[in-house]
Amino acid sequence: MTRTQGAWRRGVGWLSWWAAAAALALLPPLAVASSHREAPAISNDPAADNTDLYAWVSPDHSKLFVIANWIPFEEPAGGPNFYKFSDDVLYAIHITGSSSLDDRVRYEFQFTTPPVQRVDPADLTLPPGGGKEFFIQLTGALAQTYTLTKVTRDASGMETRTVIVQGGKVAPPRIGPRTQQTLSQAGMAPFTSPTYDDAYAATFITPTTGGTNGRVFVGPRDDPFYADLGALFDLANLRPAGQGVDGLAGYNVHTIAMEIPVEQLTANGQRPTAPGNDATIGVWASSSRRATSVLNPDGTTMGSGDFVQVSRLGLPLVNEALIGYQDKDKYNRTQPKDDVANFGAYFLNPVVVRDAEAVGLYKQLGLDPTPFKSNRTDIIDAINITNVPTPGAHSIPLTATGDVLRVDLATDSAFPNGRPIKPGTNQEQTDVVDALLTLVLTKGQVPVSDNVNHNDKTFLADFPFLALPWEGFGEGHGKVAATASPAPMQ
Repeated sequence: MTRTQGAWRRGVGWLSWWAAAAALALLPPLAVASSHREAPAISNDPAADNTDLYAWVSPDHSKLFVIANWIPFEEPAGGPNFYKFSDDVLYAIHITGSSSLDDRVRYEFQFTTPPVQRVDPADLTLPPGGGKEFFIQLTGALAQTYTLTKVTRDASGMETRTVIVQGGKVAPPRIGPRTQQTLSQAGMAPFTSPTYDDAYAATFITPTTGGTNGRVFVGPRDDPFYADLGALFDLANLRPAGQGVDGLAGYNVHTIAMEIPVEQLTANGQRPTAPGNDATIGVWASSSRRATSVLNPDGTTMGSGDFVQVSRLGLPLVNEALIGYQDKDKYNRTQPKDDVANFGAYFLNPVVVRDAEAVGLYKQLGLDPTPFKSNRTDIIDAINITNVPTPGAHSIPLTATGDVLRVDLATDSAFPNGRPIKPGTNQEQTDVVDALLTLVLTKGQVPVSDNVNHNDKTFLADFPFLALPWEGFGEGHGKVAATASPAPMQ
């Protein structure tokens, strides 16, 4: 990819195709989950699997909200070893500038799970609360904590590390009413309330220290993404309007939510007042594991060496819908700053167009797919928010083009300028599945929809915004067992 910056900015502007996308025609698309099990290797490592990333500025432009999710398809009743962040994974949220994709600021999260005390399983005199218990919630092992380190990088490339949360408490899984009531009465952390409600979950919001003046929430929440996965993965065998099925309904994810003053993210430490490159950042999230992992005879693992990235996410649907199967693992292992060199052809020549043609989409739309197969500089314009909020408002250089979620801190957020949810509603500000596939598949000429346009829970009106996790006892995906039929007479 050696095209000039001017060539990159040719094509259909974001505003023109978004106007078409808003109409949402009832047509069968080819779509996927945002980043749930999107690549072969990471599908075997769910604890490190990024699922979604949201970022937007507050209405007064004083704060940046970031929500990064991991661990896809968490069944609420998935015990007795319930889902959790891995102590062996380094989870990170990256903030870049607009002229470089090197980290300007990075927030690193590392987790610690309390060791379980070993006791004699034959000792019948010990009360509940030891290592021999069947129920993990009686062992104290769910009182997970985290350390949050802020890493800043100056113009020379020198990094400074500052711990801004030490011993932060992770919200536990929402197991069920007996767990909450019994353990809260016994004073067993982290179940400090007899009910798992919004007030209890809010006790896990932690202020950041060292003059950073931010807030963090870490723990399970309802998966906010919505799409008809069953239909989409069956070669876009989409159901009619009004019959779309949300394949993420009733599942949880593990969330890191951050509230950050914007002054801490800009190059000059000031809140920007005018839209443009200087006011624009890039946001992406990653997971990394140690280069070497040794499995011990007792079943524990020991890691050594540098951290190696195994998953990442910036914009929704990039690895899912743009990167070919042969390169999906490579995409997760590389960084946005190398996307142009490694994957430029996928952005300019989206393979999903060819696949959509193969399953008959363009015949149904009555469109010739040829104009959508190559030279897709309009996709680069959308990624770089070239025409937001006005035509030519941004001029992100090719050297800073990659899979990051761009946010102009001086402009009200609206996808692709950030990815906001609408607090107090059950929708994102933009249905990203419909919007992105309308862009990629038709350049906005014909809107495309999967006929699922809202989440299964209402978002909170305030931080951390995502709804409570589903409860294992009363809200899992199991079905009531019918009475067994009597055996036939012999």
